[in-house]
Amino acid sequence: MIAKRLEVFGFRNIGQANIEFSPGVNVLIGDNAQGKTNALEAVYIFAGGKSFRAKSDRELLPFGENYGGIRLTMQSSLKKREDIMSFEYISDDGRSAIKRTAKKNGTVERKIGDMLGTFRAVLFCPEHLALVKGGPGERRSFLDIALSQIKPVYLKNLQRFHALLQERNKLLKDAREDRRIFDMTGELWAEQLSECAAYITATRAEYTDTLSELVKENFRLMTGGRENPELSFKSSAGSDIDPHDENGVREKYFELYTTSSDREIAAGTTLWGVHRDDIMIELDSKEARLYASQGQDRSIALSMKLSEGEISEKISGESPVYLFDDVMSELDESRRNFILSRFDGGRQIIITSCEPEFFRYGELNIIKVEGGRYLFPEKGGSL
Repeated sequence: MIAKRLEVFGFRNIGQANIEFSPGVNVLIGDNAQGKTNALEAVYIFAGGKSFRAKSDRELLPFGENYGGIRLTMQSSLKKREDIMSFEYISDDGRSAIKRTAKKNGTVERKIGDMLGTFRAVLFCPEHLALVKGGPGERRSFLDIALSQIKPVYLKNLQRFHALLQERNKLLKDAREDRRIFDMTGELWAEQLSECAAYITATRAEYTDTLSELVKENFRLMTGGRENPELSFKSSAGSDIDPHDENGVREKYFELYTTSSDREIAAGTTLWGVHRDDIMIELDSKEARLYASQGQDRSIALSMKLSEGEISEKISGESPVYLFDDVMSELDESRRNFILSRFDGGRQIIITSCEPEFFRYGELNIIKVEGGRYLFPEKGGSL
């Protein structure tokens, strides 16, 4: 899978731009705040359905503007044809809420989720360096983003779970004053939540098993095999239940939701569910969050992102596009070289960086970025 061309108009600090990408290694070089990450963000939206930086679409339009858009031309090695995807953002007055329109090959998509999976990308940005040391939410987000691109039914279950969770939490809070409605509907909510949670749990557990094996291999290649990482899935349903057993998980959650309502009403929130899952990461049988060095943390995080791409490639039959946003400066030379060595066999990577000295050699598509303009591509050359 290749991102061939990105067309941008009225997006962040980019007035208008046409950016041509090559297979292999593409490097967006420039000082800070020139528009490198803005271009990468635009590409990622076609994979994730939303920005990895903005809290709302309002932030994507230049201040005071009421219209903008992005268009991506991509090439699938399986379909042997180009697809054109686009997002348009419109505001009535340049300040209020944004209306977003998504199109694929000129046809409006009713739901953004219906576009996911057409273009797939693996994003690695500085925030992902917290995958090991950060909280459970960082690792759940990793799982959800990876799985949503390769399993559309996973995304639908995840969206349904969170919608049900929001409604149930409201009922729990209201029940502290009057619990009659909750008591009448409690089993119905428990049944629906348990159904979604069971599928999500089993899917996350299976993915984590595959991920763990690939992380071991990538970590070994990167570090010379001196240490052994291990990833395991931790379900909120409890350690006494096999997270791979969908029926068992469903029954356990139903039991928790129907027998612990007094505790949940007192807390005013749902105390069990996939919104409290985690991945346990160990290094040589010790919890990496507590004992791993900064270099080990970064090697594990990088291994997880590379492994995410390998799983996507195995399931779909073609490699996703890798997007590396300003992380090369966070890695030492050996890790930088390890990354670049992975993208000489048909895989595509788009990198943003302020340090041209990292990219002196090799077959590179260099794009200099200045003030939202993308200048002087030097294909096959160096800086």
